[in-house]
Amino acid sequence: MKRAKSNWTDAVLVCAKCSRKVDGGFGEKGRDGLAKALRREPGFGKKRKARVGVVEVKCLGLCPKNAVTVVDTRRPGEWLVVAPGEDVAALAARVAAPDGPDQAER
Repeated sequence: MKRAKSNWTDAVLVCAKCSRKVDGGFGEKGRDGLAKALRREPGFGKKRKARVGVVEVKCLGLCPKNAVTVVDTRRPGEWLVVAPGEDVAALAARVAAPDGPDQAER
């Protein structure tokens, strides 16, 4: 087994199945999927040099109507349901907050 280094301090899991059902609704023009919109936020990405990795997974098993399921790996017991049009920058700030979601909301 080999090891690879990464700058990730956290990862965000985004349900691909939910994203396909919603068919966009995020980003500047509202045409991007949630994972793509999150990867554009500063510090986020899918490559090893990002501080927060955004990983689109096949299905998380929670299928909300007209929304996307998201899991912040630092808080795996608290799943987020994100509706199209919600502020991606606010979601990114909440996930990137070092001391949990309460710090990002202050």
